Amino acid sequence: MTTIRQDAWSTDEDLILAEVVLRHIREGSTQLSAFEEVGERLSRTSAACGFRWNSAIRKKYESAIALAKKQRSKGKKSQLEAVEWSEENSEELVDSVPAVAEVKETLVEKTPMLNQPLTMETVLSFLEEYHENTKKQVPEEEIEQLRNENIQLQRELEKVKEEKKIMTEDYRALLSIMDRARKLSI
Repeated sequence: MTTIRQDAWSTDEDLILAEVVLRHIREGSTQLSAFEEVGERLSRTSAACGFRWNSAIRKKYESAIALAKKQRSKGKKSQLEAVEWSEENSEELVDSVPAVAEVKETLVEKTPMLNQPLTMETVLSFLEEYHENTKKQVPEEEIEQLRNENIQLQRELEKVKEEKKIMTEDYRALLSIMDRARKLSI
């Protein structure tokens, strides 16, 4: 007997849920069967999957859902043929996901076979490569300049702390003198 998970949903689980539901929509299957499939894969109930889809995920994929429904209607004419993404449809899908839309040009340059279905491996390799490229975009001299600025600001902070310490001591000494003068005047 498998245990049913009740912990928080991760981003990867959200992606799996979206991927499976969109595939079921494209294939003309029901969302309920998609929730059952995801539930088995993630050790969650189909009700939990349905609730997560309707409460949080569906809104993010509205244009992708519309695209999947278009592909489903095309697929009804020829159910045995695999549905291939055209440039227009893939751009619409990419635009529907905000994080992917930002790197759309890079994705098109790096992935000449964009009409083929995306696999988790190709997405992960793209993200790793993208991460490496963004690291390289910050010039080394800018990093060194920021380090020097940080050191300078730390020195200034130490100087201000020392001045504050001296001012506090001077203030206490002044209070002590004032207190003695008051006692002498009485």
